[in-house]
Parts: sequence; C-alpha cells; structure tokens
Amino acid sequence: MNIERLKRFFLELASIPSPSRREGAVALYLKEKFSALGARCYFDNSFSQTGSEVGNLVVDLWPEDQPLLFLAGHMDTVQPADNPKIIFENGIFKSDGRTVLGADDKSALAIFLELAHYLREENLRWPVQFICTTCEEIGLLGAKNLDYSLVRAPYGYALDSEDPHDLIHRAPEAIRFEIKVLGRAAHAGLNPEKGINAIRVASEAITRLKLGRIDEETTANIGLIRGGQATNIVPEEVALQGEIRSHSHQKIQALWEETLRTFREVVSSWRKAGDTRPEVLEKCQEDYPLMAVPEGHPVVQIALQAGKKIGHELRLTKTGGGSDANIFNSRGFPCVILGTGMRKVHSTEEYLPLEDFWKAFRFTLEILRQAAG
Repeated sequence: MNIERLKRFFLELASIPSPSRREGAVALYLKEKFSALGARCYFDNSFSQTGSEVGNLVVDLWPEDQPLLFLAGHMDTVQPADNPKIIFENGIFKSDGRTVLGADDKSALAIFLELAHYLREENLRWPVQFICTTCEEIGLLGAKNLDYSLVRAPYGYALDSEDPHDLIHRAPEAIRFEIKVLGRAAHAGLNPEKGINAIRVASEAITRLKLGRIDEETTANIGLIRGGQATNIVPEEVALQGEIRSHSHQKIQALWEETLRTFREVVSSWRKAGDTRPEVLEKCQEDYPLMAVPEGHPVVQIALQAGKKIGHELRLTKTGGGSDANIFNSRGFPCVILGTGMRKVHSTEEYLPLEDFWKAFRFTLEILRQAAG
C-alpha cells in the first residue's frame, strides 16, 4: 500500500476539471492508467442519452475471471470547477477557494487506481470491476443509462459519501414535479381588476403546503419559481418546481396527492362562475427509486466483517440523498454506499483529510480481501 501514490493520484485527478457532461479528460486519464496495468476498459454509448463527452467507463482488472464485486464512483463534479488549483497542507486537501475540490467523487477514483496498482503488484487475483459514471450530479444520468450488460459482478459498493465509518444501506426515493398556475394578464395600472394574478394564487397555495422536514422519513421542497413579464403586467403564468423524498413510497404518493389537492382547491376558490381561469397544470416524474438493502445481504455482511477485521468501526445507517447506488439497486445489482472522507462537498470549502482518505482505502481493500475469502 502506497499512501504517496494515492495522494498523487488524487492530486492529478482533482487538477482535471470535469463538471457534468465534460468528463472526457478524466475518462481518458483513467483509461490510460488502468490499461497500463493490463486491465480491460469499456466505454458504453450512454453519451447519446446524457449529452456527456464520453460514455460510462467499466474496467475489468482481471478480465478473464468472474468479478467478485464492483466498486463505483462518478467522474463528474459540481461547478465551479474550471482551472482548479489544489493545495495539500497539514494533512488536508483543499482548493484555493475559487473552485470545488472535486473529492466528490475523485477521491473514489483515486482509491480505485491505488487498489488496482496494489493488487497487480502483490499478484492478488481478486477480480473486481470498477464502474466510473458520468453526469451523476445532474440527475444520476450516467447510471440511469449505463449498459448493464457490461456489469458482470453480482453486487458492489458506491464510494460516494463522507464519513468512512458510515455504511449506508438505505436511501430514499424521490419525485420531481412542476406545477403551473395560469391566470389572466391585464394592465397593472389601468385595469388590474380584469386580471388574475397567477403569482398571488400560487403563493396562497404554497402557504398551505407541508414543506421541509415532514417526518423522519420524508422531506418536501419548492426550489424554483418563475413567472411574470413586467411590473406593469398582472402575471398570467407562474411555474413552480419542487421535489418530495421519502423512505416510504406510500408517503410520497400521499404528499403529492395532498399538494395537488391544495393547488386545485385554491384555484377553484379564485374562479368565478363561468370562467376557466385560474387553472392549474401539473407534471411529475420519478427522480430516483428507493434503495433498501437488507442487513443480512452479503454486500452488507462482507463490509461488516471487513470493518471488524481491521478495527474499523462501522455504523449501519441511512441517508436523505440519492446516488448512483439507488439506480444500481433498481437494476438488480445490490449496492451500498461507503464514505471516502470528503467534507463540505458541493461548496468551495470542500476538503479531504488524508487520514480519513487512507482509512477509506484500507477499508475498501479489506472488503476485497473478505470477498475473496
């Protein structure tokens, strides 16, 4: 195990900007590194659906053998990401404050590279697949469009969380929705009485909604509002976009139905006899499915055994966010989530302590050891 090499891999990866849909340079870097070890690299055709420069990358370290498991991470980062300057001091990786660090999720990719080098150097024939996806940060698009015929491992681990002591086996499902309220335009100064202010109608409905933390399993949010044309026009249309997340499918459906009922009741109360306005239109789609891996599944038990073997204390827990693991599970590939040590992700204050990063590497290596028997 080579901690200096792990550091170098991360510094090189983090120095390559790769916001969503611009993962090409990172993908090429990974392909060159893995290919030099004799691994077989495959790119799928998901770029035609995601709009990325490149497809998802699937790597077979021992291509002639049946993989024990897969390890997954994503190649894209959030913005700002251009011209990163990465600093390592006092045992911590960080950016210079202009960009994100990119530890989400290049810390995972660096771990994959060090694992591959270590296994090859030690001639440890532990077959493993590495899955490096695109466009995770903009809706898990890479995982949703992955060519799953390339995945030969029965189950795996997504390295895409913070604390390396957390073993996440449950994550919520989520829906995204858009609700439009249609009113009637009029001159705001000359004849406002002839108009129906769509923003006002929508605002009344919003005040009646359940938002924020609903219960320990469920959250709801209105995150975007767009409407109106000018201050002297009674706004004819307003569109709201939001989401509902829960570990219970029934609770999502009940809250969505209550949201629609609230808007329809408010719109109806504003409508005069014989008038069709105001009107409400809605559309809803699944964002990602529920993830719930049983505690007794081998993918959980192997990780628990690995942690116990090296004295790495684990907390079996759930998260409030979605990840590629949600999609892998829904496609029939059980997957739980591991942390890499990254902190304050999705911000320019993001940082990565080397101590936790190294713990994550050693723990992942021990998972492979336990899986190999």
